[in-house]
Amino acid sequence: MVGKIQEALSFQLQALTLRAERQQVLAANIANADTPHYQARDFDFASTLQQAVSGREQAGLRLATLGLASLATLANTSPQHLPGTAAAADPLQLLYRQPTQASADGNTVDMDVERAQFAENSFFYEAGLSFLTGRINTLRSAIQGQ
Repeated sequence: MVGKIQEALSFQLQALTLRAERQQVLAANIANADTPHYQARDFDFASTLQQAVSGREQAGLRLATLGLASLATLANTSPQHLPGTAAAADPLQLLYRQPTQASADGNTVDMDVERAQFAENSFFYEAGLSFLTGRINTLRSAIQGQ
């Protein structure tokens, strides 16, 4: 049952997570608008979401394993531990934004572009949140039989 609910909400969860990440990237660009030589960053939301949903994220992190000599120094480590993988590495591939106008101090942040991207991302985040809330309410009504 939980798996089906998670599956039903998975896409929106991925989209909201990436929207929040993008909001942080855009906020960092805005915060560094006056920092000399700061390079504005962003990522392609559509392709990153497609990769996240289809499970083609970057290769997972490998669990670091120690040699037998190092194992003796760690009390809570066993040579029988299996190597594992983390859920995923950082799926974001931040790219440098191409400046529309050269800056004397080397900063590539264009405040008009950043504000527009920030507002657009905020709008889509709120829309996704509203959609997810409606979906949860629909599922709750179906479970309760109302």
